[in-house]
Amino acid sequence: MSITFPGESAHYRAARDRLLEQEIELRRATEAVAAARRELPPGGVVPQDYVFQGAAVDGTPSEVRLSELFAPGKDSLVIYSFMFPRDPGDERPGPVTGQTARLNLAEGPCPSCTALLDQLDGAAQHARQRINLAVVAKSPLSRIQAFAEERGWHRLRLLSSAANSYNHDYLAETAQGAQRPMLNVFHRDGQTIRHFWGSELFYAPTEAGQDPRHVGALEPLWNLFDLTPEGRPNDWDEQLSYP
Repeated sequence: MSITFPGESAHYRAARDRLLEQEIELRRATEAVAAARRELPPGGVVPQDYVFQGAAVDGTPSEVRLSELFAPGKDSLVIYSFMFPRDPGDERPGPVTGQTARLNLAEGPCPSCTALLDQLDGAAQHARQRINLAVVAKSPLSRIQAFAEERGWHRLRLLSSAANSYNHDYLAETAQGAQRPMLNVFHRDGQTIRHFWGSELFYAPTEAGQDPRHVGALEPLWNLFDLTPEGRPNDWDEQLSYP
């Protein structure tokens, strides 16, 4: 393969070609991990048909069971646990306008989760062609809906898990009740629903200077940073709004 860009030096091209080999290996590794994930043995059967609160077609609150989140012909369900309320130690500013701004900071939404959901809202209509996708949070449904309206989220299926133990059971809540940003995948086989995969890389030890990246492959924002000379910032976090 012979590729060059205007004005580049031979030194740049040699280094870029070496990096390209690493990128090819990374692609192979990514594909290998995805293949190994698909070959996981059956996971644990979901212990109960969790009852969430969601919005009916007319917008009124309605109970919806986990089993009802599977549309006909789509047997995989991805659930992201939105930290709303945020982590107790998160002191980033809350919303400055809207109903959510009236909440105490500790009861408000996590800015990092919000940034991810800003991105997933755009992808949701595409993802729904192949899979089922839902977002759950421990806050009351009315708060979740109000914040979604403030953010302009119109494609995500948003549910409240305030009245069930889903968050606790699937590693999205600590023993002390603090929320955690887990992403879990479930699979339906006939009438049986099993857990397939979870982003437990969140809990894995990291080396100094590493980003946890437990859902890093999903986030265009952080992957865009990776393409730049500056890389991922270690002194910056997502915010709910910017000056």
